[in-house]
Amino acid sequence: MALRIKAAGETEFDVLTLGECMVRLSPPGHQRLELTPVLEVYAGGGEYNVSYALARYGLRTSWVSRLVDNPIGHIIKNHARASGMDISEVIWIPYDGVGRADRIGLNFTEVGIGVRASVTLYDRGHTAIAHMKPGDVDWNRIFRKRGARWFHTGGIFTALSDSCADVAVEAMKAAHEAGTIVSYDLNFRSKLWPSKKAIEVTKKLVPYIDVLIGNEEDFQKVLGFEVEGTDEHLKKLPVEGYKKMVERVVSAYPHIHAVGTTLREVVSGLVNNWSAIMYYDGQFYGSRRYEHLEIEDRVGGGDGFCSGFVYGLLHGMPPQECVEMGAAHGALLQSTRGDTSMVTMEELKHVMGGGSARIKR
Repeated sequence: MALRIKAAGETEFDVLTLGECMVRLSPPGHQRLELTPVLEVYAGGGEYNVSYALARYGLRTSWVSRLVDNPIGHIIKNHARASGMDISEVIWIPYDGVGRADRIGLNFTEVGIGVRASVTLYDRGHTAIAHMKPGDVDWNRIFRKRGARWFHTGGIFTALSDSCADVAVEAMKAAHEAGTIVSYDLNFRSKLWPSKKAIEVTKKLVPYIDVLIGNEEDFQKVLGFEVEGTDEHLKKLPVEGYKKMVERVVSAYPHIHAVGTTLREVVSGLVNNWSAIMYYDGQFYGSRRYEHLEIEDRVGGGDGFCSGFVYGLLHGMPPQECVEMGAAHGALLQSTRGDTSMVTMEELKHVMGGGSARIKR
């Protein structure tokens, strides 16, 4: 059964997301953290990245979070405003001068090269968002009075604390009851929680999910569905094995309308094979395969897929175009530094149409 998405005229927002945004600090190029004299500053977070990208493409997006009212929090505020996304539902917490009670999360990311993988070092304990509790946000007011066509959150937010997991249930339930499409990116992070806990918590969320998104590892670690034919390092990703896994997922949870899965084969730190598949209304659709895709920065590629995928569904594009848009946007996003999209719609349509990287003069 096809998705039933509210008309744009019925709502204030096309897309509303819930999640953390951190400040990312990275050495220039492929420098090592412990030796660099300079750090580049970026803002990024799974759900935030989706709202940011879709706002750049002209959609009415909003992002809900909990931030500290200090200059670090304002880095995120200013970055969000530059995209045009709405942040009126963000909860602002006074800064105590030290960060004992609440702070903005940091992550330090080295961009890998050759046989050296990219590495992220988190400094995100006791962050403001991790202290979000049920009742902090009036979800019924947002979904019934302001209105949203689409709500998106995911496994990174849910993993931050037990109270965040409770908020995810609260928000997804309210969205579902208001007739808003709910998407969830499984987004497993082993540094945040073990697979056993992820599976236990996510099962409580599944009844409210309409669209499920994940990568080559997420379905195993967060839902407990193994993929046939993969090795422990996920160097080879058999598409038929993924299709069988998705079939088992939708058989177990028949209310899920669509599943989007990215497939990444790592050749080196800067070269990946990249593609995606989509299950929709009983059929599978596969994107173009980007062989030996040269990557500037792989962080945020999955969010790039998610935002392109959602854009297509909200605009009523055929499923094949939706998965192509998601895969192309994810590929393009990885051509720039930082977590968030710097891609234009012209570039996206050019790549979707099979265009080359020949210089434009």
